Amino acid sequence: MPRNRSLATEPQKLPSNSVRTPRKPMNKARGLGVRRSLVERIDWLRGGWTTVAGLSVYSCLLVWWLASCQPGKQVHPKAPKASYTTTKMEVRNEQLVSTVNVPVAIALADVERQLNAQVNGQIYEANTLNDPASKDKYMIKVWKRGTILVMAGGESAQDSLFHFTVPLRIWVKAGVSVLGITTFRETEFDIDLRFLTRFDLDRDWSVHTQTRADGYGWVRKPTVSVIGLDIPITSLVSRTIDKNMGTVTAALDKEIRKNVDLRTPVLKAWNTLREPYLLSEKYRTYLMVVPKRVLITPLRFEGRYVRTTIGIEGYTLTTTGAKPDVRPSVALPDLVVVPQVKDDFRIGLVSEASYQEAARLAAEEFVGKNYSFSDGRYNVRITGIDLYGQDENLIIKAGLAGSITGDIYLKGRPYYDAQSQTISLKDIKYDLDTKSWLQRTANWLLQGTFARMMEKQLTIPVGSQLNELQRMVQERLKNNQIARGVILNGQIDEIRPDQVYLTPTALLAVVNARGRLDVKVDGLQ
Repeated sequence: MPRNRSLATEPQKLPSNSVRTPRKPMNKARGLGVRRSLVERIDWLRGGWTTVAGLSVYSCLLVWWLASCQPGKQVHPKAPKASYTTTKMEVRNEQLVSTVNVPVAIALADVERQLNAQVNGQIYEANTLNDPASKDKYMIKVWKRGTILVMAGGESAQDSLFHFTVPLRIWVKAGVSVLGITTFRETEFDIDLRFLTRFDLDRDWSVHTQTRADGYGWVRKPTVSVIGLDIPITSLVSRTIDKNMGTVTAALDKEIRKNVDLRTPVLKAWNTLREPYLLSEKYRTYLMVVPKRVLITPLRFEGRYVRTTIGIEGYTLTTTGAKPDVRPSVALPDLVVVPQVKDDFRIGLVSEASYQEAARLAAEEFVGKNYSFSDGRYNVRITGIDLYGQDENLIIKAGLAGSITGDIYLKGRPYYDAQSQTISLKDIKYDLDTKSWLQRTANWLLQGTFARMMEKQLTIPVGSQLNELQRMVQERLKNNQIARGVILNGQIDEIRPDQVYLTPTALLAVVNARGRLDVKVDGLQ
């Protein structure tokens, strides 16, 4: 074994600081034994070296495999504190109140038709023949003789006065004194009575009228026949009519106030308007209209039409989730008479998306997907998404696994993107504490790719809701008979985004709709 011998005969190197001791002489036999022992040890060492090298390589592979199976670097940034500068009620304040402006035109021909349908036959009767307190002894019966005519009264278009001409046939039995002898005679005559009536609505929704006589005209004067002579009794009848005109007008106003009930149908319409309407089963979205007050302008006359403008103030919004529980109202707000209501139709729609619902939609887009960075050297998988607000920013909590493991936090400003019809985010960046952690553990994630991806893809779709809402509102505005004889027509011209607000429970996207609205009263049925 030459190699062994060469190794055996190689002089041994000592440390520089070692002390060399003189060797003792050895005999030949002892030298051969020592040589064999040394060779055996060298062989053992050679085998042992091979074993150690194998163990080292195996150990390195084991360490690499264990390292690859273990989670990436841990990140534990502090969660940004939730804070809100706006509440739902503050969003729904006066500046966001919607006004539905309803110009109303009522044809006087329709008023005439309604009056003539209600007033027919005998309309008045009186008898003082047996009344000892009455100086004038008579019986009178009054019938409607023809069509009641209605015209605009007053000196200007703004005077809410109706001028009624009521054609009557009157039968009278009256006592006539001739040469001290009183006899009773009957007569019939025709007369046109004229009234002026001012219509007003009180704050409590009751109809208030002020009617006054506006004179009368004889069509056929009354006479009685005594001893073959026709004796005119116009003065007697005129005196009787004049005496009773005040009673007639007061009774007319009293009956109108008692029998014309606007409160009941308006309250029913008010509660119908407040009932949530399901817009989308997929998004569990409901439209809610919460009216606050009703405005009306004084009646004005233009030709043969009576015009006024009604404004319904309140706010409209869409909510997601379970159907809101809205209890019917038992009272109406006071009616407010104003000089003018703008003659266009505007609605402020507040679309509500809860953070839970928005996070669910975001999770469908991101959770479970893998993303690579630095040419595939690093990989992360999104394990969870949560959303909440901090002042004007939306906080995104993203759970990661892979090259880094833990939660990171980004923030961005929400806005309504009209082109994509989504609530989107701009200026997304890492929260300061998250940024500090990533600088120490995963600087490759700070290159901006991940934040830009989140900014581009994290959207909350509301376009289908708005389109469905616009379609539904438009359907309700097209030839919609809201009451018998009352037809509503309108058109939405545009929907314009306004702002997205962050409240403690939801994102509120405000969108303004604008158009035209008209109400036609057909026949006052």
